[in-house]
Amino acid sequence: MKRTISISLETTQEQSQKLFALQEAFLAACNRIVPFAVEHRCWNRVALHTLTYSLIRASSPLGSQMVCNAIFAVCKAYKNKTISKEEIVPTIRFHKNRSIHFDKRTYSLKGDLLSLYTLGKRETVRMRMGSFQKQYFSQGIPKEAELIHRKGRWYLNLVLDLPDPAITDKRSLLAIDLGENVLAATSSGKLFGGGKIRHERDQYLAKRRRLQSNGSQSAKQLLKKISGKEARRIKQINHEVSKQIIYEAIRQEAGVIVLEDLKNIRRRIKAGKKIRTRLHRWSFHQLQTMIQYKAEALGLAICYVNPAYSSQECSLCGCLGARQRHLFKCSCGNQQHSDLNASRNLCRFAQPIGYATCAVNRTQVAAQH
Repeated sequence: MKRTISISLETTQEQSQKLFALQEAFLAACNRIVPFAVEHRCWNRVALHTLTYSLIRASSPLGSQMVCNAIFAVCKAYKNKTISKEEIVPTIRFHKNRSIHFDKRTYSLKGDLLSLYTLGKRETVRMRMGSFQKQYFSQGIPKEAELIHRKGRWYLNLVLDLPDPAITDKRSLLAIDLGENVLAATSSGKLFGGGKIRHERDQYLAKRRRLQSNGSQSAKQLLKKISGKEARRIKQINHEVSKQIIYEAIRQEAGVIVLEDLKNIRRRIKAGKKIRTRLHRWSFHQLQTMIQYKAEALGLAICYVNPAYSSQECSLCGCLGARQRHLFKCSCGNQQHSDLNASRNLCRFAQPIGYATCAVNRTQVAAQH
């Protein structure tokens, strides 16, 4: 099980300047590698290394291992985009707010001291960890890391390899249906309303549009000030909701949490600009990721199912029903909240269908006996 902790670094002004120089050289190398990835449709680390290593090593002040880290960073950026064969490969730009990738060859730890590769000699800085970071740090094995500069400070996002928790032997299911008006609906009957946060997101969008159309210096300063505020707010709410969902799974004694497989949903849905704007601001993947890692930390299993027809089928009889806003009705007499009905369908989809039998099988079994 992997976990990431963010550690604040106590750097001097001279050390900070050296890290800025390293960041500039690292991002420049990444931007030089990107055209090769686009031209050859290549984000395999070994293949891209073959294409670019010699050229980047000769033209960049980076050392050999840091060039390898730059190649890894480009590959990771393209793999995260899940580009299909029919799509044109986009050109990714590595701007100054991007992190620097470090591996075990380019950093080392000794107590609360961190030794980092720079363009000159290695620099040793002190780490400042809170009780949360110290708890995880004492239990895990350090792996790769990302160095990032945020609001005047340097931070090391360190990946730790932690022991896997014991997997629960409970097989009961708890399904989660995600949405906008209702952030999450559990098959146990719990609803997490999303009307308030949707209203806040619309307010953030309207404010950004007004400031962007203004174009004045004060408007640009205000845009910079509020940048990331919406994302931080959504992230906090997703943390709270995911934590409550895990508590609900424990309360229901569920061993498996069922989630919707929403991969590429933004590409599949064809709609107007207003709907597409709302859809691209829907942070379902972040919420699912939080549910998954918090569940796995407690030994709960995660199951992804195809959500097709989960909103249209009746969770009791399996026939197609009628949905009117938040009310689902079926000819069998079933009437319930539409999101609850969808979550219970997800539970039904995740259940095993049993063993298939036929006359030939029974004949073969009889012959064996």
